[in-house]
Order: sequence, then C-alpha cells, then structure tokens
Amino acid sequence: MFIKRHSRQKLPPLSNPISLLMRHLSSGTGKCNSTSYSKLRDHYSFKPPSSLSPTTPQNPNTNPIKKKSKPKYRPPSSLDAPKKLRSDLPFDFRYSYTESSPTVRPIGLREPKYSPFGPGRLDREWTGVCAPAVDPKARSVEEGAEDPKLEEKRRLMREKIQGAPLTNAERKALVEKCHRSRTKRQIQLGRDGLTHNMLNDIQNNWKHAEAVRFKCMGVPTVDMKNVCAQLEDKTSGKIIFRHCGTLVLYRGRNYNPKKRPVIPLMMWRPHEPVYPRLIKTTIDGLSIEETKEMRKRGLAVPALTKLVATAAKNGYYGSLVPMVRDAFIVSELVKIDGKGLERSDYKKIGCKLRDMVPCVLVTFEKEQIVVWRGKDYKPPENDACFVSQREMFDSPESDSECIVEGHNSTDESTS
Repeated sequence: MFIKRHSRQKLPPLSNPISLLMRHLSSGTGKCNSTSYSKLRDHYSFKPPSSLSPTTPQNPNTNPIKKKSKPKYRPPSSLDAPKKLRSDLPFDFRYSYTESSPTVRPIGLREPKYSPFGPGRLDREWTGVCAPAVDPKARSVEEGAEDPKLEEKRRLMREKIQGAPLTNAERKALVEKCHRSRTKRQIQLGRDGLTHNMLNDIQNNWKHAEAVRFKCMGVPTVDMKNVCAQLEDKTSGKIIFRHCGTLVLYRGRNYNPKKRPVIPLMMWRPHEPVYPRLIKTTIDGLSIEETKEMRKRGLAVPALTKLVATAAKNGYYGSLVPMVRDAFIVSELVKIDGKGLERSDYKKIGCKLRDMVPCVLVTFEKEQIVVWRGKDYKPPENDACFVSQREMFDSPESDSECIVEGHNSTDESTS
C-alpha cells in the first residue's frame, strides 16, 4: 500500500532539473563564502585600507604631499650671459708675448675691438692689442699702459714659487728626465712665439712633471734672450738648461698644481694691429736718388746666408745677429736670402735685426732682406742682447759636460 501511494505522487517536470541544480549550487556557495570570509577576518584580523573604503572619514589635518614638477627643458643658447672669469695674473694678456712689444704703439686697428676670449667671458676689456691688468675698464690702446708695480709683483710671486735654488745634482737629474730618449713630453714654440694659450699647456705639463722641454724654431729664435725672459716672467718658472733652440723650464720647489693660476683661453686669433711702415720712401740722411742707388746695390750684393724654412719645419736663426755684425766690419750692405719664408716672417726678422744689430732696413724686394750699417757705424761693445748657444746654469766647477754630450748636434737645425 505504501509503495503504491509513493509512486502515485506527481514528479517535477523534466525541464526543471537545470534550474534546481543552479539553485542548489547558489545556496551552497553562499554559505561557504560567508563562513570562509568570517573565518579569515577572525583569524587574521584583516582591516581594509582607507583607500579601499571610501566611506571611512579621512583625517582633515594631513595635507597631501605635492610632487614637484620638473622644469621644462631649455636648450643652451649663445645669448645666455656666461659667468665672467677673473684672473689675478699680474700682466697684460696678449696673443703673443715674444712677438709683440708694449712699448711700440700701433697706428690703427684692422677690426673692431672684439675680445678673443669671447663676449662677456673675461673681466678685462680688450683694447684691440691686449687685455690690460691695470685698468679693466680701459677701452683704447692709449689707456692700456702697463703699471710699473706689476713687474715687482711678478718678481715676488716668482721668488715665492721657486723657493731655494736647485743644486747641481738636482738640476742634472731634471735635465736627464727631460731628454728626448727618456720622455716624449715637449712643447713646440713656432713662428708665433710664446702665445697666451701656451701658458695653459705649460701648467698642464707641470701637473705631471717638474720640468718640461721646449723646442723653439722660427722667427722667435732670432732673439733667444727675449724668449727665455718671457718664459720665466709669464710662467714664474726657471730655465735650467738651454742648447740652441732646446730649453728646459723648471716649475719651482713650492709649486702646487692645485693652486695653479686661472688662465682664460683665447677662442680665436685676433688680427694684428697696423704698425708704422718698416721701409720708408727715403732713408734718413739720404736723398731719393741715393736711396734708389743703394737698393740696387743691395740686391746685387752676394747673400750672406739663406734662411732655411719649409712648409713642415722652420729654421733656427739664433746665430743671425752675430753674423750680420761681423759682416758689417767689411761691408756696409748685407743681404739675407729669405726665399721660401712667408712675407710676415722675413719682415719680423728684419725688424728684429734693426733693433738688435742695430742697422737700417733698405728693402724687402724679391724676398731679400737688405740692411745698411749707416754712416757712422760702430760695432756694439755690449753684447747683452746675444745669448750663447749653450748654457748650463750652474757653477763652473761642476762636471756638467756629461749632460751636454747627451744633447748632440741633432737638436740643432741648419741656419
């Protein structure tokens, strides 16, 4: 009876089993999620952060940190005013210290007064010839006169850096280190002489060595005494060896590379100013006919010597002044062959001969230097402007000839 009643009950339709299954799963999952969520919260004490619960009130006293915005990129411009360099060197800045004289004033300028150090890069004004150290506001050539007190200041600074003089043994050791077989460190001094940017090269070499070797060639070698004097005066160093055009410059005992002077660099070469003419229409004391006749005779005279110079190498002219002086004893006119030299080079050589021999310039025609000894010529008794070919700068009793043998005749160039 019971089986029959149970079988007579109405079964659910066949189309509903999927819905029943989904209802069962949803009810079971909900219970599982609720129980697991409660267990995690009770066991780990999980508290959501305030950022995830926007309903929680924030503390009004805390100010949000504002991130600094980066400045916009600005490309460098030449219109930006650079910081002016200040140099305490007690001398006027010139392009060349050996080939220009502060006593000779030019008669004009070839270009406007653009500073070769760059616009606004130096606290000294460029006068067209130099940047004077006396008055930085000087804007003309006449105002740029050198203060006589600067020479005394340079002397005191040099004595402070040099300290006690070197002994013969110390000097020999330094000269040996600068020999060409021991080091390749060398500074070339060419037709422009001692330039301003070369002072920075000397300081860079002194950072790594106590002494540096110079190789002097070209027009400045006519007056080697001036080259040596300018090197010692502008660098506060001391020349400890000289053999023809080879020099060794010592930095000093108290030299400190970390306290080297500030040397602003020239960015381009300034144009040379206009100086008075070297060759006049008529020679002083002679008429026009006598001047023309003397120029013809001078070009016909045999050349005393030929100044050797090529495109790759200049010559050494240290013996030119005594040669001209000796030639004036037997002849009143002397001709020097300057073929192959640049026009500015043999003009500078003629100007140096005029001041050092002394003599009168006759002509520069056909690349020849013709000089006249004058009417009342007397050989100079004082040879202060002439420097011997070899100097050791030590006491005569020292056996220093062994060092000289190391610098053989290969260092000399043909004159």
